[in-house]
Amino acid sequence: MVTYIDEATFGDYFRDFQYTAWRLESRRGYASDRASEKYQRFLAGQPLPDDRHRPWRVNVREQVRQGKWFARVRILDSPPTEGQRYLLTSAASNIASGEDIRNLWRADAEKLGLPAVDFWLFDSRRALVLHFDQDDELLGSELVEDPARIVEFCQIRDAAWHHAIRRDDVLRQLPSTA
Repeated sequence: MVTYIDEATFGDYFRDFQYTAWRLESRRGYASDRASEKYQRFLAGQPLPDDRHRPWRVNVREQVRQGKWFARVRILDSPPTEGQRYLLTSAASNIASGEDIRNLWRADAEKLGLPAVDFWLFDSRRALVLHFDQDDELLGSELVEDPARIVEFCQIRDAAWHHAIRRDDVLRQLPSTA
């Protein structure tokens, strides 16, 4: 049985790390995105709101200012799902805040043997594995500090990061919707 952290402490991990916070996103979509007003604007073809003031973006800017590194790799289907297209669009504000977001085609991730798991890796010494149900609802976050599992997460990170490409390169590869 998986033991989840107290969700009230979830944000602490993103302030208390020393050097790096890195994420792998492997899902085809997230229920939390679909429930947002921002997602509805995306579906309607409207410009996304300026969300530089949101706590996540403020924290990323502060951590990056301190010399820390925020990064993630998102696994993309070909063609990308609606949820993945939304993340490609909304990534611009994360990137502007200081996150380094890259993408990896699912076929390439499968060739590399990457697992279909979502996790945050902090300072190559602890991880939060994000567990979801079949409807993409977050069930909770499992804290992992076991050195053997951390080494596996570091290997996943290194393989994914080495083969991932920047958002603009992905956008150039996609057919125009205009």
